[in-house]
Amino acid sequence: MPASDDGQADEPDDGDPHYLDHRNRLRRRFLDRGPDSLEDYELLEMVLFAVSPRRDVKPLAKLLIRTFGDLWGVVNAPPERLRGLKAEGVSLGTDNAVAAVRIVGAAALRALQQRVIDRPVLASWQALIDYCSAAMSHEPTEQFRLLFLDRKNTLIADEVQQRGTVDHTPVYPREVVKRALELSASAVILVHNHPSGDPTPSRADIEMTKEIVRAANAIGLIVHDHLVIGKGGRHTSFKAQRLL
Repeated sequence: MPASDDGQADEPDDGDPHYLDHRNRLRRRFLDRGPDSLEDYELLEMVLFAVSPRRDVKPLAKLLIRTFGDLWGVVNAPPERLRGLKAEGVSLGTDNAVAAVRIVGAAALRALQQRVIDRPVLASWQALIDYCSAAMSHEPTEQFRLLFLDRKNTLIADEVQQRGTVDHTPVYPREVVKRALELSASAVILVHNHPSGDPTPSRADIEMTKEIVRAANAIGLIVHDHLVIGKGGRHTSFKAQRLL
């Protein structure tokens, strides 16, 4: 009886377990009717097929959705939180198992990034919002991201400048300006997340933005906007709220 990647022995070959037919049905539905025909946990099941080739992975898929809230939360969860999660004898107990889950999130995020990098940002604003939300909405701590643009408002660099705590990120205006000069950037978009999920700017957010704008004005750097990313696709634009 061979062992599977999760460290557990596979089912014997005598008589296919019921869930093997279930796997075939999921694959056929996915290919014939598309991903919208599957629930989130069913899509996750298909990812987990590689983790445990001959065991029922549905209980683990449902546990992961419950633990991390949604499919995006699962595939972007920190490795240390994924590792060791187990249901019905199937676990994420190896590097291979954890990587199989996280590679889905990495590939999706890379695809979203490629929709905005080297392209005029102001003409594809929703794509930028989608990317920032995907990259930051599930971060457990605050991070401060800088999107640098050239004279044609093409995105030339996407960088996380600082990482902070659950409710604060230290930001240094001089570092923003210094990096803009190094990149020969003409404009910048500020982005940070609120792990609480509420994208309402705090008084500290507003004051920090004013400091960055003052420093940017000194070198002719345009601050197009400051986006605060919450959860569930929620975000706040300083420009839209007339805070900039």
